[in-house]
Amino acid sequence: MSYNEELDIALLAVQRATLLTQKVFHNNAKGTLSKDDHSPVTIGDFGAQALIISALRHNFPNDEIVGEEEASPLRDNPSLAEQIFALVRESKLDDASAESQLGGPVKDLDAMLTAIDAGNSSGGSKGRIWALDPVDGTKGFLRGGQYAVCLALIVDGDVMVGVLGCPNLPIDDAAPVSADVGREGKGVLFAAVQGQGATSRPLTSGALASAKTITMKEVGDITQATFCESVEAAHSCHGDQAEIAKRLGITKESVRMDSQAKYGSIARGAGDLYLRLPVRKDYVEKIWDHAAGDLIVREAGGEVTDAEGKRLDFSIGRTLKANKGVVAAPRGVHGEVLEVVKEVLGAK
Repeated sequence: MSYNEELDIALLAVQRATLLTQKVFHNNAKGTLSKDDHSPVTIGDFGAQALIISALRHNFPNDEIVGEEEASPLRDNPSLAEQIFALVRESKLDDASAESQLGGPVKDLDAMLTAIDAGNSSGGSKGRIWALDPVDGTKGFLRGGQYAVCLALIVDGDVMVGVLGCPNLPIDDAAPVSADVGREGKGVLFAAVQGQGATSRPLTSGALASAKTITMKEVGDITQATFCESVEAAHSCHGDQAEIAKRLGITKESVRMDSQAKYGSIARGAGDLYLRLPVRKDYVEKIWDHAAGDLIVREAGGEVTDAEGKRLDFSIGRTLKANKGVVAAPRGVHGEVLEVVKEVLGAK
């Protein structure tokens, strides 16, 4: 199966959602709430989830969706719900054909809330399940850093399509990896279909731009590699990662950025390695934080495993409970990096 239709809809849906997130990003009041696990959620998260799920339901009504957000906080806060709906209604692609492919605007407030709540699948190993993170890297989004709109199609437990919208990354695939954000020359859509390679293209406000094939950079000398890691120490153990870099002979300072923008950056050769090591034994990753990025890196010539060398398992629900940590690197050096990861974690 080619998955051409799924890829097109996913690309357009993510591109449309970034119109809304960019509007919120450049607005000082981001409507922040705190979830039960104390993580922040903004009007951008709710609005982007509504737009993407409504496009998926229009095109693939029988598919399940694992979404990060649910609408109960908005049902309890009608004025916030109205504020988000106004943003959702005005976020449309300026290409009529592309907009109609997504089913056009969300018709009313109730339809928006219903769409947000449709991301309630429990995941699993059977059937077609979309994994959606409407604003990955919410803390980066709030502080004016990197964030990503992430969507992946998982079929019978295997990721088949992955799309990342990264509004604050440079369009130029050759630009060195950096956590800096600017407004000029920014905004890229990464995508992959299993077995068909990975691509990047500029984000636009209408029809899709032309795509270019991306590949990971071959690393001949591991000591010259560029490390990407999370900004948040709560997400990844910076101390262990520094020790791994030291043992590999890497002296360049790591680049810290939020979200799956790290996966996109290494997939196009702007960075080389991405480590996300567990900060505590009971920390479990969510599938929406990795599904799209995992496929894009592997299709660009990389290897992605957990800290024990196992492939990430997206077939067991909403979390990656069978895995601990993430090690992403070009195929030629992944084994070497993994051995050092095991040494450092084994010594603890």
